[in-house]
Amino acid sequence: MQLNDLRQLIVDALEELKAVDIKILDVGEIAGFTDLMIIASGTSTRQVKALADKVIEQCKTAGVRPLGVEGEREAEWILVDLGDAVVHVMRPEIRDFYNLEKLWSVRERAGDSSAAGG
Repeated sequence: MQLNDLRQLIVDALEELKAVDIKILDVGEIAGFTDLMIIASGTSTRQVKALADKVIEQCKTAGVRPLGVEGEREAEWILVDLGDAVVHVMRPEIRDFYNLEKLWSVRERAGDSSAAGG
């Protein structure tokens, strides 16, 4: 499956169950283990679990099997590793605490002369 197709499949699954604040991070340049991180919030542990289950179900239907799933029992933060994409579904409080968007943002390289204007 093409990366763009996988991205759309995941986003559609999350949107179907009303995930909150879906963010897609292209981390292929900075992470050696995946190309995309997709982060979404669920308003309760029940919704977090349902969102992760929906992503897994839709991906399996499309022939993409997860390499791993973590956090299902607690359902505060569930990680679904799909190889080319890693999906993080979290309660808002957990998401705010870990702030993955900031952690995985692309920063300008120190000493990059073009960033300094010369």
